[in-house]
Amino acid sequence: MYKSRKIQIGSSSIGGDAPIRIQSMTTTKTMDTAATVDQCIRIIRSGADFIRLSVRNIKEAEDLKIIQKELREKGFNTPLIADVHFNPEIALVTAGIVDKVRINPGNFANGNIREKLIPLLNCCRKNRTAIRIGINHGSLADHILQKYGNTTEGMIESAMEYLRICRSENFLNVVLSLKSSNTRLVVQSNRLLVKRMEAEGMDFPVHLGVTEAGEGEEGRIRSAVGIGTLLSEGIGDTIRISLTEDPENEIPAARKLLSIQKSRRKKIPESIAWNPYNYSKRKTNEIINIGGKHVPVVISSLPASKNPLNNNDEITADFFYSPAPDFASSFHEKAAFITDLTAWQKYVPGYKNVYPLFNSGEYQKTDQVSTSLNFVRIHPEEIHAKFLNIPGNFDDSVLIFSSQTNKQTELYQAFNALCQSGLPIPVVIQADYSDSNRELYFLKAASDLGVFFLDGLADGLWLNNPNFSPTDNTYLAFQVLQASRARTFRTEYIACPSCGRTLFNIQDTLASVKKHTQHLKHLKIAVMGCIVNGPGEMADADYGFVGSAPGKITLYKEKEAIKKNIPAHYAVGELINLIKDCGDWVEK
Repeated sequence: MYKSRKIQIGSSSIGGDAPIRIQSMTTTKTMDTAATVDQCIRIIRSGADFIRLSVRNIKEAEDLKIIQKELREKGFNTPLIADVHFNPEIALVTAGIVDKVRINPGNFANGNIREKLIPLLNCCRKNRTAIRIGINHGSLADHILQKYGNTTEGMIESAMEYLRICRSENFLNVVLSLKSSNTRLVVQSNRLLVKRMEAEGMDFPVHLGVTEAGEGEEGRIRSAVGIGTLLSEGIGDTIRISLTEDPENEIPAARKLLSIQKSRRKKIPESIAWNPYNYSKRKTNEIINIGGKHVPVVISSLPASKNPLNNNDEITADFFYSPAPDFASSFHEKAAFITDLTAWQKYVPGYKNVYPLFNSGEYQKTDQVSTSLNFVRIHPEEIHAKFLNIPGNFDDSVLIFSSQTNKQTELYQAFNALCQSGLPIPVVIQADYSDSNRELYFLKAASDLGVFFLDGLADGLWLNNPNFSPTDNTYLAFQVLQASRARTFRTEYIACPSCGRTLFNIQDTLASVKKHTQHLKHLKIAVMGCIVNGPGEMADADYGFVGSAPGKITLYKEKEAIKKNIPAHYAVGELINLIKDCGDWVEK
């Protein structure tokens, strides 16, 4: 577990033995003082520890004094953070007002960084102001891009370049953040950052977030996969769940995520058999549609009654489980089923695509197995040399790790033992939950299980929760896989949470874009508020919708701006036309 130093931010502290803090960011125009103060109060009352505000110019920087004064007069002492891009002079002004200044190395200074950074460090030292060095995957500096490209290594070098200057000037009131809309990049880059800092004797606190996570359950699940994975590994001193919603909505979700992590720190084996800094899918046998180069499968338990499952293609599982295969006659002939061994032995002659589920004891004792596909349910703690070396082979078998949600350590250790053995056996994770609160259940499953797909270890997911329908459980499994970059089942939206720089109504626009494009399951579409991080953070999107001026939109095809400065009121229609012109549109 990473041991960070404690630093002071206004009346609060982060790092060391301080609690993990939660922050959000205002979406009002900073110069609209009354609206900004009101929104700050709503965010504070929701439970935020810090509030960040965008500052685009000197007037907005000076207005921070008024905002801060009004909040203090109303009895609110929550530390304020200024978010500054492009202009070091603005950062200098805000450093004398707020409790922390966030700068982006991607646009803070060109050429001599020390010349611009050291005056800011001195001003912050004088005013006891902290600094966040906030690296965004989509906005690395030109000299970093030229040497490293838009990569994890580039993000790390960008951070270390600034940290070394801070340390040489003995300025240690520093927080780091490495963010991306890509959860895999978020996890890998923060792991590598900690490793690199420790190698150079540094122990700065780390702020966590997944940028442009979107809204609703999709945004919460994507954030939980990225942030929850790192928290469970002991990385992270402050967090933000960035949602394209009113900012006060971010806080309850963040608090639930922290409540999960407080009692569920996973203990990772000292020496792991996979590379946590560079994705590589574990090599496994290809058995029908499981393992090998296939995307992870989803298994669904059938309901107790004979009601058919939702026929929506988005949430149709790859396999359906029932203790007895009687349900098979109610489903499409191409559906695949799993049933217990005794039922399979009794009924299998009457059905196609029905496969047996063994427990570990049955598998070791019986000779009656399927010639095409067998499932072996085993508890992770049973994965040891004796089991892996049983007579015969696993050429036609898939392991189902039946994992209790409070035994994540055993799941890590089981995958480690399997990787060390070199046996290419596909693994499906089965996880049972009992939470009745939908948001808590979704956050818990995403933060528990996303890592095994981020790191390319598992070949499938099977979620059970008796408080939710099989359709809900299947939907969540697909969401976890998509958030983990393992399988795409619906249109992916990369949407920023908005801030004072946003140039159009992003919540309404995102809803409109979704309404018209959610059937385009093969596409990634970005909806970004402004050009500060927009074009960079949407770099892996197929299409981008970016605010370029007040009420004006620029449309991108991948990284190329195609249609510029379109009036916002008909830009969604122009996005649809662009998708059609490029041959990517399909009718509903």
